[in-house]
Amino acid sequence: MPHDLPPWYTVCQQSQRLLKAGVFEAIVHDLRELLRVAHGRNTQPSAAIFDSRPLQSTPESGTLAGYDGAKRHWGSKVRMAVNTLGHLLALRVAVANEHD
Repeated sequence: MPHDLPPWYTVCQQSQRLLKAGVFEAIVHDLRELLRVAHGRNTQPSAAIFDSRPLQSTPESGTLAGYDGAKRHWGSKVRMAVNTLGHLLALRVAVANEHD
């Protein structure tokens, strides 16, 4: 971390507080609405695109590691929904052997 920031444990603790309070989600939601208005769209999307992709497993994955037999992959799977402009609507990380 840069030296002009507080110690790492202070930054980590504050980040956890902001995550639990939903501050980052609110920022992303507001930014997505502003970008949609800037593109001449309604603030709420009327369509979504869903996709998933595997992630390589690491020892830190712990219980999020599983085997996806279809792709012959051991690890986790990220599922996401984006609007037609490519802005993130939802994201979920789960074990790889969980069905879509």
